[in-house]
Amino acid sequence: MIRHTMIAIVAYTLLSTLAHAALASTAEHESHETIRQTAEAFIYDEARKTHGADFNIEVDVSRLDARLRLRACSQPLEAFLAPGGRTTGSTTVGISCSAPAPWSLYIPVTVGVSGEVLVAARSLPRGTVLAAQDIRLERRDITRLTSGYLSDPVAVRSMVLRRAVASGTTLIPNMLEAQRMVQRGQNVVLLAQSDNFSIRMSGEALGDAAYGELVKVRNRSSRRVVEGVVVSAGVVSVNL
Repeated sequence: MIRHTMIAIVAYTLLSTLAHAALASTAEHESHETIRQTAEAFIYDEARKTHGADFNIEVDVSRLDARLRLRACSQPLEAFLAPGGRTTGSTTVGISCSAPAPWSLYIPVTVGVSGEVLVAARSLPRGTVLAAQDIRLERRDITRLTSGYLSDPVAVRSMVLRRAVASGTTLIPNMLEAQRMVQRGQNVVLLAQSDNFSIRMSGEALGDAAYGELVKVRNRSSRRVVEGVVVSAGVVSVNL
């Protein structure tokens, strides 16, 4: 009986020691789940800031190697985008700890983003000045749009297509350019004004320019070349 009791006491002591050792080991090492949650929250916020509230965002964080043991951090973990990282598709998030034993690691993540983007409502030739009937919104997987996308119908109206597009084509930034309000060789009005008066002179545009852009103009009377800002079609504002 005494022997059985001693065996039980030894077994209990051994199990208790192992349990305490396991708890101590867990306390000494940073939780893998905490690391993953930190990475997930960070990349989700970054994607939300990039794409806005109207887009659906899904984040998948890779699991860490079960053998990985990192010293528990006494400060909140810090997350950052790895060099070359992005907020869509396959990317990498860095996680670092500053104390008591500094460490850092990089975690592969996949960010899925989908939402409504602008597409051509019909086949459009090069040079089309976009109007409301030329575009529509459609839900697309943004992850596949590596050259960017457009989502504001108002912002692209009066923009000009740089090439022909087929119906249903996703519109991307480099397909469009601002409508030229002044063209090289065009007769333009040079407008110089102050609070009390304004002067209008005739000039020749020496380049193409859209609204708000700078363009050089030759004054037809004095032959002097000045630089001004395009304020409307055929009108360039210059300083007195």
